[in-house]
Amino acid sequence: MTDSISELKKIMEDNQEKKEIDPQKWAGFVESTVVNFLDEYKMEKLSIEDGNGNKAKLSRTKDNGIKIEYLSTVLM
Repeated sequence: MTDSISELKKIMEDNQEKKEIDPQKWAGFVESTVVNFLDEYKMEKLSIEDGNGNKAKLSRTKDNGIKIEYLSTVLM
């Protein structure tokens, strides 16, 4: 499990080149890379936060679907 957490941290660091992440890019990241990570490691639940106000919660449903909730914060 520690290896999978380390791998997810590396993915987050690689994708966080800019200080602020566009909400559409965050949603795309969650709906692709994070969903693939959840599937590959057969996880039931996963919560992530990028430190800039963007958060996501993923959980597997009874029919093996994936429920995604995400929040993006934009500072102006």
